[in-house]
Amino acid sequence: MRHIRITPGIRHAISAALIALLTACGGGSDSGGSDSGGSTSSAPAGGVKLQVVAFGDSLSDVGTYAPVASAVGGGRFTTNPGQVWTQDVAQYYGDTLTAAFTIDLGHELKPQSGLGYAQGGSTVATPADQNQFLTDVIGDVEMPVNQQISSYLSAHGSFNSGQLVLVWAGANDVLRAGSPPAANATVQTAATTLAQLVAKIVQSGAAHVVVVNVPNIGLSPDGIKSSDGGGNLTQLSQLFNATLNAALQSNGLQGKVIVIDSYAWTTQTIGNYQANGFTVSNTGQACDASRTPHDTSLLCSPATYVSSNADQTYMFADNLHPTTRMHLLFAQYVEQQLAASGLGH
Repeated sequence: MRHIRITPGIRHAISAALIALLTACGGGSDSGGSDSGGSTSSAPAGGVKLQVVAFGDSLSDVGTYAPVASAVGGGRFTTNPGQVWTQDVAQYYGDTLTAAFTIDLGHELKPQSGLGYAQGGSTVATPADQNQFLTDVIGDVEMPVNQQISSYLSAHGSFNSGQLVLVWAGANDVLRAGSPPAANATVQTAATTLAQLVAKIVQSGAAHVVVVNVPNIGLSPDGIKSSDGGGNLTQLSQLFNATLNAALQSNGLQGKVIVIDSYAWTTQTIGNYQANGFTVSNTGQACDASRTPHDTSLLCSPATYVSSNADQTYMFADNLHPTTRMHLLFAQYVEQQLAASGLGH
């Protein structure tokens, strides 16, 4: 599909109309723009106080698009007003993670004071206008991870030993790559580039860096409903992760970063969903597609849940994004891996 560029004036008009439409659908509370306060104690739950910086995509986005999405009680790509894993981890280490940029009604990103750089729709390094991602809601604004890191360094100069840097990217590269074998080179390039960006983070002073590989995207509701049952997405997820591991080693990062295997975690958690407290696995979504605008968890709220406790009983909010409970369990897994590495408890 040929990409059509929308001028800022037209975008503003579209945004105003969209706000009116979304408000008419229900909601209106600003649940996406605020985070629960982190502990101010010198000894937070994690045993050590750290400032969290996050880079990535919708899986880690703490509210980039909340100023628009909050019109219907949305704000993050989960079962709003629930948190995503980066916020949970930040709280565990005594911090409160907020967005580094938020969108305005003219579909422009405006810098904020937060350190949550992850943005829904972002790839590792591909410009936003190369793919149609909720363009009528947010426009072509999302920064790829390479730009997120450059923005951080431009504003702050370096990282420091009192920070925990979280990096989770690559899922959108896998989703948009097409089918193997033609897609293989695209996925491998993205993984190799991500390792180089992680090296840049370490070289810029970061002492505690978490790198999360891509989950088993083939097991998402989107994957299992595809014609091949998710086989291609699983294969490309594996290829991305294998390439990423090799590239991290070739960049001399082994032992300098903590790699979290979200692929194994999602596969095991979905396979044992009832033991993990869920009643619905990857076969359904918590946000009612018929009542959630655009069928995206960004615009999902309790008013559009399929049941009042769907944020706790379902694994997926929409066809790709985890629910509040799923995010919390993943955060706890990350915290356990960090403790095992000697960071906190």
